[in-house]
Amino acid sequence: MAMVMMSGFVKAGETIKLPLVVKGVPATLMQALEKRQSVREFDKGNIPLRELSNLLWAANGVNREDGKRTAPSALNKQDVDVYVCMENGAYKYDAKGHALVQVTDKDVRPAVAAQQTWAADAPVVIVLVSDLRKLGGEKAREMGAIDAGHVSQNVCLYCAATGLATVPRASMDKRAVATALNLENGQEPMLNLPVGYPKK
Repeated sequence: MAMVMMSGFVKAGETIKLPLVVKGVPATLMQALEKRQSVREFDKGNIPLRELSNLLWAANGVNREDGKRTAPSALNKQDVDVYVCMENGAYKYDAKGHALVQVTDKDVRPAVAAQQTWAADAPVVIVLVSDLRKLGGEKAREMGAIDAGHVSQNVCLYCAATGLATVPRASMDKRAVATALNLENGQEPMLNLPVGYPKK
């Protein structure tokens, strides 16, 4: 099922249960590291829902019965939330339920792309948001940025292992993105990653 098809039956706030994660990938860690690169041109084709399911689990999914994640976080505060932005709207990844919850039916990708308009061409743009309230203290922003970096690297390695293309970006209209995603004070967009198949 292509992601763009979700717009026909998803209401704002509705939860989409993601397919079960398939944990076998066609590349070893060393092969993924060898293939990892930044790509800024994307094919127009959509990412299948099962592929997106695997990608989100790899990014920051629950990988142990105690609720801990694939990406480390400071003091296990799990401050990073993953948002998925597409043409038909934006969704928050519910790691515990392995599901997507729609937060808006607007296309947030142009605000994430900001001046680098090519970034909005990717069928999926992942936005990593740190909830600084969970971290507290004068180093909250620093730790939130580091935690987002861990999740970003997971995304990059998954893409390299499976033939997807991505590039980590810090550039975005943070105020517009925060408004569009209905973020609260203390929740800060840190990084974003356009994701798609590489342009042929």
